[in-house]
Amino acid sequence: MDKEAKSMSNRENRLDVELFKSNPCLFLENAIKEYVATSPINCLTAFDNAPIFDEPVVAFANGDDPIFQDLKAVIGDFHLTPREALEKHIQSKQWNYGVKNHIENVSVISYVLPEPFETRLSSRQAPYGGSLRHNHTRWRGEVFQKSIQHHIVSLLEILEHDAVAPRRAPFFEWTNTTEGVRVNWSERHVAYASGLGTFGLNGLLITSKGCAHYLGSVVCDVALTPTPRPYDHHRAYCLSYRYGSCRKCMQRCVGGAISEQGHSIEKCRQYLRNVQPVKLKELGATEGLIGMVITCGLCWSGVPCEDRIPAPEALGN
Repeated sequence: MDKEAKSMSNRENRLDVELFKSNPCLFLENAIKEYVATSPINCLTAFDNAPIFDEPVVAFANGDDPIFQDLKAVIGDFHLTPREALEKHIQSKQWNYGVKNHIENVSVISYVLPEPFETRLSSRQAPYGGSLRHNHTRWRGEVFQKSIQHHIVSLLEILEHDAVAPRRAPFFEWTNTTEGVRVNWSERHVAYASGLGTFGLNGLLITSKGCAHYLGSVVCDVALTPTPRPYDHHRAYCLSYRYGSCRKCMQRCVGGAISEQGHSIEKCRQYLRNVQPVKLKELGATEGLIGMVITCGLCWSGVPCEDRIPAPEALGN
């Protein structure tokens, strides 16, 4: 490579600081989509190096939006607001210099990582859930999640802003409640607050890419334009709640964890840990599995909201 070509390559690889200053939302959306499209970590090595995730959907929220205070009433007072999360992060730095005394702006970057068609198809066909491809997506996807959140945080820090992925922070905690185990930073609820979707009977978030996905978020001190929430109810996209019918996720759940009242985290967990491994071993379907548990995927595949916001016509299918 000659000097001129090398110089051009170096310029292309530099951060577009001017775009960040003029339109930080576009800068961040482009950066996240580019990372998903080009990162070698977004790769299912056991499946011909196919991508773990399709192109993401990115949204933004004002970290001081009252909806984040509302989540404390829904989940528990222990659930952090974005401002509380960012303050905890800054305090944990223990820097002598360069630490802000007051955080003027707090924003949330929330994103959806959709499962590709091949992964969703494998989940549809798995009798007890936990198809090999879905299993690898869950656990290889966790590695990718860590990398993309680190990437977003690093970009913002290089641009002289504070940022944290609360799910990866030392202050992230699980709490036992009377309704089961809850966390102090729920990606589903944060995505809902950011305008990405509403909840289904299966407890998952129905987004423009359906509910077969994984979610992530980063909190930062950049002033970002909030994404509108195009719904007036937290279950607006679910056919079961809108029309009192469908319930296909309930029919697909072989663990009995979904009822007309919604999804039971504890029943789901019991099935995944105690029943599913035995069933798959009986079928001789445990070879190649990885991770802490097998994982499932039945309730977010083979349903009208698998890869889209379902239309009423889906009830006739």
